[in-house]
Amino acid sequence: MFHLILAVCLASAPDDCADVLLPQGDAASQQACLEKAGRIAGDWLGAHPDLTGGTPACRANADLPASELQAVAPGVFVSLGESLQMEDSADGRIANLGVVVGRDSVAVIDAGVSRAEGQALYTALRRIIDKPISHLIITHMHPDHSFGAAVFAEAGAQILGHHALPQALEGRGGAYLANLADLYPPAEWVGTRVVLPDAVVNGRMQIDLGDRVLDLRAWPTAHTENDLTVFDRQTATFFAGDLLFRELTPVVDGSLRGWLEWLDSDPAAGARLIVPGHGAVAGSWAEASGPQRMFLNALAAETRKTVDSGQPMSSAVPAIAKALEPLKKDWTSFEATVARDATVAFQELEWE
Repeated sequence: MFHLILAVCLASAPDDCADVLLPQGDAASQQACLEKAGRIAGDWLGAHPDLTGGTPACRANADLPASELQAVAPGVFVSLGESLQMEDSADGRIANLGVVVGRDSVAVIDAGVSRAEGQALYTALRRIIDKPISHLIITHMHPDHSFGAAVFAEAGAQILGHHALPQALEGRGGAYLANLADLYPPAEWVGTRVVLPDAVVNGRMQIDLGDRVLDLRAWPTAHTENDLTVFDRQTATFFAGDLLFRELTPVVDGSLRGWLEWLDSDPAAGARLIVPGHGAVAGSWAEASGPQRMFLNALAAETRKTVDSGQPMSSAVPAIAKALEPLKKDWTSFEATVARDATVAFQELEWE
């Protein structure tokens, strides 16, 4: 397969450039790709007036950067992210991304932190699968999971998310994009856009990829206010998004109490394989959730101690962080994350 590649730069900063892959240009031969390259590139640039582009080129799939996709079950693939927070990563590619293959089509679960990562996942997928990509399922709003969405939208996928996802992306998307530009070189983020879902999940939804049904579920506020999980019936694989962290310190960006309630609700009932948002794939619920449960319970207990003692938040947050230090050995990017978690937990639990 050959892919259409266009070098683009910011119109306002011509030295900030990146290569974008335009999936509409995919073709079996270089000649077939080139025949439609000018039209597709021109249309795409017309829809992105903040970018300028050079002469489009058509390159073989094997010559392009690609994510590493691991088969974890029949027809189920995972690209494992680096177990670090974004500020500790060189490129922000820290989230686990998934692919599920049905008889007729493919679903992608989370798209990565940027167009560049979305392209790398798309390239990897096209090395092993030539079926249509019918769905992109976004598990929540955080950019490491959602900001590669444009590539799959352009490939024809319907984008699905929690019913609260559009408002969350509209409210935070601009700040997230600015953070990407502050953290990473232009080649990692130029061309990245906030893409809203085409349809949302209220409660539960099923999608059929052809003899393969995925169960989607929107949850009450926990890790965030827009958490969505995916269950593949055929292999009993549960994609938890960031409702489950392994190795990387859990981030509370919603409700600590809600998250603990979620953990107690047996959300992965019947699962034989559990894919967390960060960290290694697990073979049991206890293995997947045990360390996170211990961390969040400790966070809640220590926070309640400071609230009960009448401490103000200014002294409570460092006290909570210090009390949790014995857990540091089990988690990456610990100190800064715990300080943020303690702040969110205190603000929530002081009103119990």
